[in-house]
Amino acid sequence: MEKKTFPLKPVSPKNWKDFETLFEGKGGPKYCWCMVWRATKEELRHNNPTSKKGFIRDRVTDHIPIGLLAYHNKEAVAWCSVAPRESYQRLGGDDTLEKVWSLACFFIKKEYRSQGLVAQLIAGAKKYAKKNGGKFLEAYPVEEDSPSYRFMGFVPSFKKTGFEFIKKAGTRRHVMTCKL
Repeated sequence: MEKKTFPLKPVSPKNWKDFETLFEGKGGPKYCWCMVWRATKEELRHNNPTSKKGFIRDRVTDHIPIGLLAYHNKEAVAWCSVAPRESYQRLGGDDTLEKVWSLACFFIKKEYRSQGLVAQLIAGAKKYAKKNGGKFLEAYPVEEDSPSYRFMGFVPSFKKTGFEFIKKAGTRRHVMTCKL
């Protein structure tokens, strides 16, 4: 399939509707609202999709970075969660590094997969993190045959884009970093 270029935009109050439409669309991750790694102890007490949507919307309203949307014909077709590492919980990264941004997950609409979007989202995440003061980008991908955490991406995609293996976080996730 032909690889296209997809414009990327950070999620903001201006394009919240695009993010909402992507997540609530067919196959979208409306069950988690990308709160799995972000939820505070208090937020974990309200573990339902409606609350999660409200928590992520509050972050966007407060101009807290949460990630990037990829567009095709003015429609959001893909997402990657990228933000300062301290805005996440429990990722198991390299605590010796400072000014780290984390790339925690992806969602790509089915009909847009296999078009090079993961590589574009990783490249966009690098630029976005660096522009906002990040010195390192950290990711937590799994092997391609992993039965879980597949939304975090696959190790080969990150190796191809200059990430280096640091350590394992749990039994499946690989902590990989890239200097920005």
